[in-house]
Order: sequence, then C-alpha cells, then structure tokens
Amino acid sequence: MPDDTVLRQQVLALLRGGNAHMTIDDAVADFPLDRINERPPNVSYSPWDLLEHIRITQWDILEFTRDPNHVSPSWPDGHWPAPGEQADPLKWQATINAIHADLRSFEDIVQNPAIDLTADIPHAPGYTVLREALVIADHNSYHIGEFGILRQIMGTWPPGHE
Repeated sequence: MPDDTVLRQQVLALLRGGNAHMTIDDAVADFPLDRINERPPNVSYSPWDLLEHIRITQWDILEFTRDPNHVSPSWPDGHWPAPGEQADPLKWQATINAIHADLRSFEDIVQNPAIDLTADIPHAPGYTVLREALVIADHNSYHIGEFGILRQIMGTWPPGHE
C-alpha cells in the first residue's frame, strides 16, 4: 500500500473543521439554552433539531462504514428528530457529545493504516472510507454554516461576535 499519510492528515483536518469553516464547538459556543427549541420565522426546525440532524446523519454514515448489518434510518425523515421532539439542556449537551464521539470513531477509522481509504468497503461495493469521510465533512460543514446563519437570524450570538 502506498504511503498515504498526507492524505489521511488532510482528511482528518477536513473532518475536524476550523480551516475553511467554523467548528461545531465554535457554532454552539454560549448558545442560550432557553432558545434551543425555538423555531425562527420561516424555518421548520430548531437549533437542537439541526444539531440532532447532524448527529443522526454522521452516526448513520459511521455505522454504515463499519457495520455490515447496519440498517440506515429512512431518508430524510429518519435523519431528523421526531416531529415535536424537544431537548432540554442535558439532551442538547448529549447531542453535542455524541457528535464528538462519533466523529472521533470515524477519525479512528481514517487513521488506521490497515484500512485502505480508497478500496471498496467490503460490505458496500462502490463505497469507500474516503467517500464516506468526505460526505461527513461536507454534510457537517454545510449544516454548521447553516447553524451559524440560524444564530444570526435568531440574534443568539454573544455580544461582540463577528
């Protein structure tokens, strides 16, 4: 197998964010917990709904990659919290913690030199670990940016945020 150390480092940097876009921690920093379930005008989801969507989708991709018996939730409804479901501060933090934990688990896959990033996943011909890493990075960065805009619309950025 060729030395793909640089590729792995670049994929990890992309997954972790902070280069071309804010990180999940930057996006949620100092978010007012009394507003996590609020739906702004013309938006069909709350800040927590959006984070939970990131969590569910990232978890699904992780499990698809590592578990040949994984059954994905239905698309798109199964990748969002149930209608009307709400979070309290503990559930909010649990969602953020799960996003971090699942991302670390996927990073472990990317860092494993025994895994060929560009080979077909054995139980999913046509899919590679590299492809799944790029989908996670793309999906997360899109929705983290969306979360930032949602905060701007809601006026929930702390004073002095630029």
